[in-house]
Amino acid sequence: MTAKFDLIVVGGGILGTFHAYHALKKGLKVALLERNSVPQGATVRNFGQVVPSGMDLTWQNYGRESLAIYNELHTQADLTIRKNGSVYIASNDEEIQLIEELYEINKNNDYESVLLSKNDCIKKFDGLRSDYCKGGLFFPQELSVDSADMIVKLHKLLQEKLGLQIFYNTMVIETGENGQNCTAITSDRTEFTASKIIICSGHEFKTLYPKLFDESDIEVSKLQMLQTKPQGIYSLPGNILTGLSIRRYESFSECASYQKIKSLEDPKSFEKKFGVHILFKQALDGSIILGDSHEYADAKNADDLGYDLNMEIDEFMIHEAKKIIDLPTYEIQRRWFGVYAQCKTKDIFEHNPSPNVHIVTAIGGKGMTGSGGFSKFNIDKIYA
Repeated sequence: MTAKFDLIVVGGGILGTFHAYHALKKGLKVALLERNSVPQGATVRNFGQVVPSGMDLTWQNYGRESLAIYNELHTQADLTIRKNGSVYIASNDEEIQLIEELYEINKNNDYESVLLSKNDCIKKFDGLRSDYCKGGLFFPQELSVDSADMIVKLHKLLQEKLGLQIFYNTMVIETGENGQNCTAITSDRTEFTASKIIICSGHEFKTLYPKLFDESDIEVSKLQMLQTKPQGIYSLPGNILTGLSIRRYESFSECASYQKIKSLEDPKSFEKKFGVHILFKQALDGSIILGDSHEYADAKNADDLGYDLNMEIDEFMIHEAKKIIDLPTYEIQRRWFGVYAQCKTKDIFEHNPSPNVHIVTAIGGKGMTGSGGFSKFNIDKIYA
């Protein structure tokens, strides 16, 4: 069997899906090949926050483009998107200084943000503890999504509205180029041909290019997250990011005081050892998603991270979360970990094994926020 397309995208996660979307917008015939029945990787195991505010200027611009894309798509179908903003809650004077500096940076970048007093925050976010909060920085344009539902609904929308052809349970075992066409061969020996192939399969591109994978500077991060039971009538709007997030996110590294403040931190603390910062987001069922942590390994040694959940990390995150917000219940109904790939020296891994085969992967924790805007830029570049 042979199927012919203009573009084949390998990997049905958010990065591959947005590459397919922007190619479809150019009128191309696109096949999306996904190895599982639905995406199973970082796309569905993340917080579901679209937060350009946390990124450096280059990726903030991609993220702002993504906001517009999500909002436009959401007018066509319910993609679980809520425009309820993000807030960074400062817990001490150092963090207040950083959010004030980031506010000025974003004012100069023409990205809307609002400084909130302690009282503003307490009134806006029910249960926020007054002994923790000293003030906040709010980004009203930012979005929450329920990631696992969103990607399935987005696939359906692109199939119905733009003619995307999706092949689930389709594992690509070989790709190549013969001078006239690119070919993707699957495990059942189906052969897909196209003018170009884009591979967006996280660190799993090792199946196709093991030597290239082993020689890359890709590392993987294992993140632990938890989900409480539904909180009844309690409402927590938007994405809640806290003091440890302020000390971790790339955008704050552009602040004048950042390096001095970071130099005073204890590098041996538990939160540093396991890369913990505390985030909250309310899911559609009323539960609260809480996290997260970061443990790293070179991608070729990803198995070293193990498949178990470290209960000490979970207990630490719950303990810290209780210092920040008094929820009706902290009873946990679900725990899981996600794994994402990132480069040690670059923002994203890009490589051409041949002129028309493009590996585009290892976007790190920027996928849900940055993929929409980056993929638009990348498709324009590939088809220039």
